Amino acid sequence: MKGMPPQRWDFSHALAQGFVSLLGRAPAPEELQAFSRYLALLLKWNRAQRLTGYRSAQEITSKLFLDSLRFLRWIEPGDEKVLDLGAGPGIPGVPLKIVEPRMHLTLLEARRRRVSFLATIVRELGFTEVRLLHGRAEALSESEPGLRATFDVVVTRGAGPLRSIIPIALAFLRPGGRFIGSGPPIGSPTPSLHLQAPHRWESFPTLGGIGGRRFLIAEKT
Repeated sequence: MKGMPPQRWDFSHALAQGFVSLLGRAPAPEELQAFSRYLALLLKWNRAQRLTGYRSAQEITSKLFLDSLRFLRWIEPGDEKVLDLGAGPGIPGVPLKIVEPRMHLTLLEARRRRVSFLATIVRELGFTEVRLLHGRAEALSESEPGLRATFDVVVTRGAGPLRSIIPIALAFLRPGGRFIGSGPPIGSPTPSLHLQAPHRWESFPTLGGIGGRRFLIAEKT
């Protein structure tokens, strides 16, 4: 209505709307508390460290936190060991861990300042069954053979071109494991990959004000 002040954005309401749209339920109190703390820490660190290009609470909530929960569509109940490849500020791994605390999560990140932030998140949110790895994925897969063929699922969002990431991700997966990669928005050209591993593109439509996106699913045979 003309002359009325703009409606104030509310984090709890926005998160609850996203949960209902994506998961069909409202967030539990402990989930809301964890996401609220995560948001506060990310906003604080981002001012000095520039961990993400998203600067506002609204953008971080919608384009990072809620967008991360889309990965749950392809994570099955028996998938316990999950690797976030190129975790950055914890996306998508930390939101997935908040919603699925049973998950044994490994966060792999090459940049030291982001690893420091991730260590703070793990401590402040009281996570258990979370491991931090600092280094390049290619080097770690060679120097730590215990990581190879270990994980049920490898996830990545914005860590680099999928064509170069998938061969690395497959080395970490157990036989029958699954790679889930965030791809381009719906309507953008589909990248040419030429993969030998069985793979497919799946679309996630616009929900709760979050734009539609395609995901690449690849399996290790």
